[in-house]
Amino acid sequence: MSASTIWRLLDRDALKPWRHHSWLFPRDPQFAEKAGRVLDLYAGVWAGQPLAAEDCIISADEKTSIQARVRCHPTTSPLPGQPMRVEHEYERGGALAYLAAWDVRRGGVIGRCEAKTGKAPFDRLVDQVMQQEPYRSAPRVFWIVDNGSSHRGHAAVQRLQARYPTLILVHLPTHASWLNQIELYFAIVQRKVLTPNDFPDLGAVEQRLLAFETLYNDTARPFDWRFTRQQLDDRLAALPAVPPPIMALPAPAPPAASTQPVAA
Repeated sequence: MSASTIWRLLDRDALKPWRHHSWLFPRDPQFAEKAGRVLDLYAGVWAGQPLAAEDCIISADEKTSIQARVRCHPTTSPLPGQPMRVEHEYERGGALAYLAAWDVRRGGVIGRCEAKTGKAPFDRLVDQVMQQEPYRSAPRVFWIVDNGSSHRGHAAVQRLQARYPTLILVHLPTHASWLNQIELYFAIVQRKVLTPNDFPDLGAVEQRLLAFETLYNDTARPFDWRFTRQQLDDRLAALPAVPPPIMALPAPAPPAASTQPVAA
């Protein structure tokens, strides 16, 4: 039989063992509680009470290791019937991080580029946001973040609230970046700014990121978020029981000491 005939037979079969779907069981025991708080914020509720009109919600994260790929030959412009051509080979021109904060209720992004991520760069993003209106005078500014090292745990809560008492840090559960709205903006940046990656240096990367941010903010509006706490509860309830983890096999016992005399 030809390869195409075999393929048609296999494709019609109900079982397709050559395909796979990645899966990740929630491992945070407070997954529903932590994710539910974020979804409540998106719905305009905190601790069972409606948010005030002046309250702000910020979704923030870092897009790391954005490279400047210096192509070995110049990129050609598109022609009729021919797309733009980008040389496959490139030299690495370094990498930077793009830190950004998305205004969930009003739309719009505030971002900055840094040489690397960490507490100090993230705090500079917080300063950049909190020192301008409407966040400076808002009664509460909720910051939704993941569990990255620059804003992880209770220590980050204490550090940031000491500087800005109106700031409320809200952590997502582990493996829940899909609930962070800034990731939607990062996906837009990846498609419209960083693809294809063809930059002469890191300065050009920063310039394009910040220029696009300004352009996007001219027409920005809140994302049409529709996933609710009830849908989350329904999805978690439909999950199969979490299987026990596969335990590593114990290491083999070392060989018993020999009682035979050792030759000189």
